[in-house]
Amino acid sequence: MQTATPGRPTPEQIRRAPKVLLHDHLDGGLRPGTIVDIARETGYDALPEKDADRLGTWFREAADSGSLERYLETFAHTCAVMQTRDALVRVAAECAEDLAADGVVYAEVRYAPEQHLEAGLSLEEVVEAVNEGFRLGERRAREGGNRIRVGALLTAMRHAARSQEIAELANRYRDQGVVGFDIAGAEAGFPPTRHLDAFDYLKRENNHFTIHAGEAFGLPSIWQALQWCGADRLGHGVRIIDDITVADDGSVALGRLASYVRDKRIPLEMCPTSNLQTGAAASYAEHPIGLLRRLHFRVTVNTDNRLMSGTSMSEEFGHLVEAFDYTLDDMQWFTVNAMKSAFIPFDERLAMINEVIKPGYAELKAEWLFAPGTAAGPVASGSAPHRG
Repeated sequence: MQTATPGRPTPEQIRRAPKVLLHDHLDGGLRPGTIVDIARETGYDALPEKDADRLGTWFREAADSGSLERYLETFAHTCAVMQTRDALVRVAAECAEDLAADGVVYAEVRYAPEQHLEAGLSLEEVVEAVNEGFRLGERRAREGGNRIRVGALLTAMRHAARSQEIAELANRYRDQGVVGFDIAGAEAGFPPTRHLDAFDYLKRENNHFTIHAGEAFGLPSIWQALQWCGADRLGHGVRIIDDITVADDGSVALGRLASYVRDKRIPLEMCPTSNLQTGAAASYAEHPIGLLRRLHFRVTVNTDNRLMSGTSMSEEFGHLVEAFDYTLDDMQWFTVNAMKSAFIPFDERLAMINEVIKPGYAELKAEWLFAPGTAAGPVASGSAPHRG
């Protein structure tokens, strides 16, 4: 078990630290027991395992293949049990509760309404059910002593042809819990430029959107998402590392696209464990997030799919602490980056940073003053400057 060392947070401190999550898929974060329950109630008999523990293991092993396409196949089962209003409310409420219990104070959770219509729900009914579930989960979290705010991102599937319709849906519900738009799915063969009409519409409406780009595919995917589509954020964006050269002497040279991304402070929604599963990175220690953080890109830490990756925000940070010897100051830097990049109004983001995130980290850092042998810990030396 990790022990306390000056500046390096323990697992319990990581869990208690306020965290912000920008990239999490609703259909990738179900509780295995919930899948089993809903499958039984709805007559869905195609689950590979009927026991919740074994099912959770199956999801992680099936996703841990090194292939994005194989990774995405696991969603057939989760989407299959998310086809009724009651199921969507339950899944969304449990999502909010689980994130809050893990110390997440703000989350943007994405899902594709078009994937939940098989039992006769309309797109509007899907959105309203998920929104209801998020509000229910927020209330339950408060009753349990945790706080969280959840915003929804409506996702269009990049291989389909409903992006304009989903973009209009996101705009219609933008003041009712939906904070933005996204496209997702396999990148190869389905460039974001196929959905230019939807992006142009959202820009005319002054609405926010992020694009999955630079995960399995390379720099062209990132360039198109930014220069042709005008994305506010990059979902993953891990392949921006291909435009950065590190010389033998340690000097670093940024290509023009990487320089643009850093100079424009374009947020990167990094998902370390998921990237390892899909082959976008070989290990936590080799994940580009370490270099990108040193170079002060606008990097954020995310879960992607908590069920398939067997992860949480605390576990993601735990891996990074272990790989890069990160401190609470580093965690705060990532968290403030994420909150700055959220799709809610500026004054609300600022309030979260000043009233929730910074006080939360200050409380954790103060603990080092009273821990044996840590009087000269991170509090004594002050917090690292934010260059997000």
